[in-house]
Amino acid sequence: MAATAPAAIAIAGSSGLIGSALVSALRASDHRVLRIVRRAPSNADELHWNPDTGEFDPAGLAGIDAVVNLCGVSVGGSRWSGAFKQSLRDSRITPTEVLSAAVAEAGVPTLVNASAVGFYGNTGDRTVDETTPAGAGFLARLCIDWEAATVPAEAAGARVVLARTGLVLSPSGGILSRLRPLFSLGLGARLGNGRQYMPWISLEDEVRALLFVIFHGELSGPVNLTGPAPVTNAEFTAALGRALNRPTPLPIPAFVIRAALGEFAEEGVLTGQRAIPAALERAGFRCHHDTIGEALAYATARRGQS
Repeated sequence: MAATAPAAIAIAGSSGLIGSALVSALRASDHRVLRIVRRAPSNADELHWNPDTGEFDPAGLAGIDAVVNLCGVSVGGSRWSGAFKQSLRDSRITPTEVLSAAVAEAGVPTLVNASAVGFYGNTGDRTVDETTPAGAGFLARLCIDWEAATVPAEAAGARVVLARTGLVLSPSGGILSRLRPLFSLGLGARLGNGRQYMPWISLEDEVRALLFVIFHGELSGPVNLTGPAPVTNAEFTAALGRALNRPTPLPIPAFVIRAALGEFAEEGVLTGQRAIPAALERAGFRCHHDTIGEALAYATARRGQS
């Protein structure tokens, strides 16, 4: 697929933070976007599906050059009860199975499927790239099964990219929408010992990276969508405090975080991944925002824009 030629891209999960920005970027470059939606379609650029029941007509993907799957409930959207953990799995694995089978049947040449750096588990201060094996824990197992759901598309000959995304820093929405009010009140704080790594990426670079993998056929398999310089939570906290011109004087002890967030605290807050975008960089991709300071300046100076 030539990067300069207009293409037809189908996107599931197009109404979310990343999906909305990706749709806008594709349309701005004169590509056709087919949004895969659960409600009744409102125009010819929408295609209905119901992944919960497997309802999806692969014929709707005729002429589509790539399918991008961004479906998934936010892992930090609720306390990790058994029911919520099941919803995290169901919102990722089931839609991926349905789309993967449809891509295989329709002969779509490319599937770009969301995943996460949680695949690597807790890596401490060890730098990891796409060659690193899976880690342990619920999030790692979730990512393993999520990625495995793309096998039918790959077996049918599609190029499958597993887009393992880090924390997306956006002018509106995402993690900063939760942190900004706290920091603005002077309540921004290091979490636990602050040594856990946070693999971040700006929304602009996230979208640029997705466009890159869609249109560069040499990329397949796992691809980390992260900035080139992951930082510790302590470094992130200090950088966000500087960006918002607010103090960050006190830590929040780990036991308080565990009491407030339960199981999610251990895997989603107090541990992390020092993940780097090795596959993207080998292919020639470079982030516009290379440092956490640049990414936070972008995300905080343009508040309310996307």
